[in-house]
Amino acid sequence: QLVESGGGLVQPGGSLRLSCVASGTILDSQATAWFRQAPGKDRREGISSISSSDERTYYAESVKGRFTISRDNAKRTVYLQMNNLKPEDTAVYYCATKSLRYFTFDSLDSAGMDYWGKGTLVTVSE
Repeated sequence: QLVESGGGLVQPGGSLRLSCVASGTILDSQATAWFRQAPGKDRREGISSISSSDERTYYAESVKGRFTISRDNAKRTVYLQMNNLKPEDTAVYYCATKSLRYFTFDSLDSAGMDYWGKGTLVTVSE
């Protein structure tokens, strides 16, 4: 089970930190990724991912330089620090995991992810 938290309402230029807590063995030898789905959009955009066992990460161009992904294996938690938020960052943010054996850090696609959380809403508005 994956549970996201940390969403909320923030003004443009503000910051939020999302958390994704995993139960069981979900994070072992896994990649954890953050996706987002904007209001009215069908597609989930892959924005960042991190390996459970080494320093490999991925960032989409839309968030590079503003968002930082990190993990605390002892707490079974992956974080997404979001700075300089923009109105276009408004979305439901989901975390998902997939076995490292079948994961690439060159891109990020929602298809084929093994486990998903239920999401947390981030709203960036005045």
